[in-house]
Amino acid sequence: MYHTMTKQRKLNDFLLAVTRSVFQDIVSMDTVIMKIMNFAQRLTNADRASLFLVDYKTNELYARIFDVGDGQGLQKVDGTVHKEIRFPMDKGIAGHVASTGETTNILDAYKDDRFNRDVDRQTGYTTKTILCMPIYIRGCIIGVVQMVNKLNGVFTKSDEEAFETFAVYCGLALHHAKLYDKIRRSEQKNKVALEVLSYHARCSEEEVTECINMQTPEKIPGLTTFEFSPWSVEDTRKPVYVLYMFKDLFKTISTKRHEERFDLEYLMRFTLTVRKNYRNVPYHNWIHAFSVAHSMYTLIKSTNNTFTPLESLSLFVACLCHDLDHRGKTNSFMVKSDTPLAAIYSTSTMEHHHFNQTVTILQHEGHNIFNHLTSQEYKEVLGNIKKFILATDLALFFGNKARLKELADKKEFVWNKEEHRSMLAAHCMTAADLCSMYKPWQLTEKLAKIIMEEFWLQGDEEKEQGIEPIAMMDRDKADQLPQSQVGFIVGICLPCYELLANILPETHPMVMGASSNLKKWKELAEKQGAEKETQSEA
Repeated sequence: MYHTMTKQRKLNDFLLAVTRSVFQDIVSMDTVIMKIMNFAQRLTNADRASLFLVDYKTNELYARIFDVGDGQGLQKVDGTVHKEIRFPMDKGIAGHVASTGETTNILDAYKDDRFNRDVDRQTGYTTKTILCMPIYIRGCIIGVVQMVNKLNGVFTKSDEEAFETFAVYCGLALHHAKLYDKIRRSEQKNKVALEVLSYHARCSEEEVTECINMQTPEKIPGLTTFEFSPWSVEDTRKPVYVLYMFKDLFKTISTKRHEERFDLEYLMRFTLTVRKNYRNVPYHNWIHAFSVAHSMYTLIKSTNNTFTPLESLSLFVACLCHDLDHRGKTNSFMVKSDTPLAAIYSTSTMEHHHFNQTVTILQHEGHNIFNHLTSQEYKEVLGNIKKFILATDLALFFGNKARLKELADKKEFVWNKEEHRSMLAAHCMTAADLCSMYKPWQLTEKLAKIIMEEFWLQGDEEKEQGIEPIAMMDRDKADQLPQSQVGFIVGICLPCYELLANILPETHPMVMGASSNLKKWKELAEKQGAEKETQSEA
């Protein structure tokens, strides 16, 4: 009796310490998770502990904090590569517990078929005993805690009972941490919304009337050639060109009654408001958006409608809107500067914002250009636009390119597979986004200097903050432009265009243009190198 009372008292004291520590310091979900894992290890005398949260939308378990088991203690997942570790709910012991709600106490992990040995193989760690239990809130499993390798034997029934009580506090703590995160994200969203509202506005009625009076031409000569220069189009005429391309793409979406699937005035309002929502930054502005949209239109028209009509329309809209409200700063800068946007979107920060701005414009009265689509078509188009805008994050380009290249090299790319077309569409977004790299040399050289001015402005700001900018962003290293352009074309542009031309041969002019410009940049770099060598000898 005395032993039981003493044990219960120790557990009560432990739980009181948990309550004080966790609930007095709910500053973020990660903080709460780390504390729960620390307390779980102490409670059961385990060598390692992991906490997996349940994502019912995707039927997955995910972890943002893990114990590497090499003496380093709890570590955050490397946010530069993956924000979270994820796996299906039906995989492994943790997945079994999350799916069934059953406590699982395994005395020998390697004798259990559910145990995943891959982690042990990769880390050299040996898992022997496992205690895995669910965490509930309001009768719903919200997570799973897994303790590994009890330091003095095996996990006992007493460990299970103690942890069952502890799990109640875990559920409450996680629930409150989620609420805190939601409130914090809402505050940051409000800050962003106020910031945007203070800067932007919708198009005026006068602008709409002016656009109507211009009239859309029946045909625009040379528009679908890769050599065409969108930058040569007068600013006042650019919306008219966009309307021309919009109307052409909408016509491909057929109806039983052959009625038009668009409202011309809605298209005008949407286009003009999109123009107004681009900031006056050196490069990532309305002119850039227009050029990227034109590049995609050229690609679509040159390749005999290999994408479905809805995919083609989605690609064009995504290009037109892919840099909405761009501030002339990179994702890395936004994160380092701890901006409200970075607090809302930890990965692909600006791309998520560009998509949300697109949705905001569509929600304005008289701006929903998809109002004649069915609900299913609207859902498909909006989903595509999100995927395609996010694909313009160069951090995602390399992984997508590798998967697409594997399909192309093995000649396994299949047009009627939506997954394959989606990969190619994402690749096309990058190709269009970099369209200035395959244009005629004089134009390419001029645009390179414009984008460098935007990079240098960021570098200037980084210096003011005491941050050393990378060479490409450093105004004091402007002489490295030719060499940096050679590296960019060789490392990103040409591989992108060559793979695209492999699948869509009609896009080969992109390869030719970039190759020609590469030769020019190499000549400049070599000339610059020779001049420096001469100066050093003198």
